[in-house]
Amino acid sequence: KQVITQRIREAERSVIYDMFIDKEEDIVTGIVQRIDPRFIFIDLGKTEGLLPTSEALPTERIAQGDRIKVYVTKVERTTKGPQIFLSRTHPGLLKRLFELEVPEIYDGVVEIKSIAREAGHRSKISVHSNNPEVDSVGACVGPKGVRVQTIVSELKGEKIDIVKWSDDVETYISNALSPSKVISVELNEEERSAIVVVP
Repeated sequence: KQVITQRIREAERSVIYDMFIDKEEDIVTGIVQRIDPRFIFIDLGKTEGLLPTSEALPTERIAQGDRIKVYVTKVERTTKGPQIFLSRTHPGLLKRLFELEVPEIYDGVVEIKSIAREAGHRSKISVHSNNPEVDSVGACVGPKGVRVQTIVSELKGEKIDIVKWSDDVETYISNALSPSKVISVELNEEERSAIVVVP
């Protein structure tokens, strides 16, 4: 009897592992179960995920019973069953939120080229359109800013700058510093740095 119970338990753990290994680098929604100094335990339905307190947004107060979106960073097999590590600060969370919110990104018309994130405070995301008729920045902002606003409220007011990507470095830097008007850009290829003059 004990052996059968053990096998059933192992099979269940295996099913949960398979289910979540597919969700690595993706978003899942869960409910906050309990909080200790190191981890926030998130109920993900069939199992529990671990959100290290260092991976929570510094600007949000998480309370028991809250429903939150989290990014799955790693799924590990352990003797006690699968351990699912979560994050709210990972740049991948921002990327997946844009993919979910912006159909043009999901369809591959608009591409996310890079993300710089200071979680909870501000982020810059650079985008490029593979269709000259589609404005990459406009698609991400959405009508009346509704798409980006949804993401901002999910991330508790994190400021998000959407920048038009360019393979010409000087143009790209000018775009990134918008709305400032850039007078000149002096590149240092070796140090991968630039001196930019603005009014």
